[in-house]
Amino acid sequence: MVEELVGVVAAVGAGALVYTAAAARVVKQYERGVVFRLGRLHGEVRRPGFTLVIPAVDRMRKVNLQIVTMPVPAQEGITRDNVTVRVDAVVYFKVVDPSAAVVNVEDYRFAVSQMAQTSLRSIIGKSELDDLLSNREKLNQGLELMIDSPAVEWGVTIDRVEIKDVSLPDTMKRSMARQAEADRERRARLINADAEYQASKKLAQAAHQMADTPSALQLRLLQTVMAVAAEKNSTLVLPIPVELLRFLERGAQPGAESAGQSRSAAGTAEESAGQSRSAAGTAEESAGQSRSAAGTAEEEAVDRAQPTDRAEIEERGADLTEQRAVDLTEQAGEAMERLRRAVEQ
Repeated sequence: MVEELVGVVAAVGAGALVYTAAAARVVKQYERGVVFRLGRLHGEVRRPGFTLVIPAVDRMRKVNLQIVTMPVPAQEGITRDNVTVRVDAVVYFKVVDPSAAVVNVEDYRFAVSQMAQTSLRSIIGKSELDDLLSNREKLNQGLELMIDSPAVEWGVTIDRVEIKDVSLPDTMKRSMARQAEADRERRARLINADAEYQASKKLAQAAHQMADTPSALQLRLLQTVMAVAAEKNSTLVLPIPVELLRFLERGAQPGAESAGQSRSAAGTAEESAGQSRSAAGTAEESAGQSRSAAGTAEEEAVDRAQPTDRAEIEERGADLTEQRAVDLTEQAGEAMERLRRAVEQ
């Protein structure tokens, strides 16, 4: 009897041990267990730790609650401004309702992947190229909302969506590079023009200050000479101060006035000389006329006079002609003397 009792106890113990081994389940900390009894959802979700199910009756499915990182394959599409691009992204999601993730959808991972691809294509068609390149935060938020809306029924929540890369055609890259280069050149020109404007204002202020204190200009000239001489160049350029030119200009004004007066006096002397020459010519013409008249009178007197008085008449005509010639010579000498004095002045 005792042996039979021991055999029964041993058999029961072995059966219990086999049943426990078949019914025992271990749920990890990041997992949850969903139990189906005879095909129907049974009870609540099993918590992490040791749990038992009925062998051949219950079937437990473990669901991972960790955040899943799922890359979205690159999708090619046409933007709203008719540019062909390829965009890839990455989706971060996790399961918040294990029962819904198992019951409501066949494979929640595949469903989320397909929804992410279609949403990414939709975002590409609704956006412009500039938004894809510079306004990614807004696109990420819109893409997250588009994927999260149907995923709620699957017991899945979208943590975040990020657009990784935007691939552009080579022609578009070259066009964008030229545009960026032109924009940088425009900004460089604006900055240079602004610098020139500010420098001109400062130079104008410096010019007013140096005009009030001329010695500052001389000091600035010496500083420039020292700066040029420090480079040990073979050629040294010395600029002429503007004040020196003004001084020379002021000094040249009295000399110009004196030269003008001298030129006026010389012109007056030349006019006087011309008048003297005219007077001398008039005197010579008068002398010639007088000589011609004297000759004519002499000839008439000779023709009319008696032969006895011809010698006396000839003597008187010769004396008269000689006296007039002396007078004309003296007048011509005085005119030449005046001309010489005018030329000397």
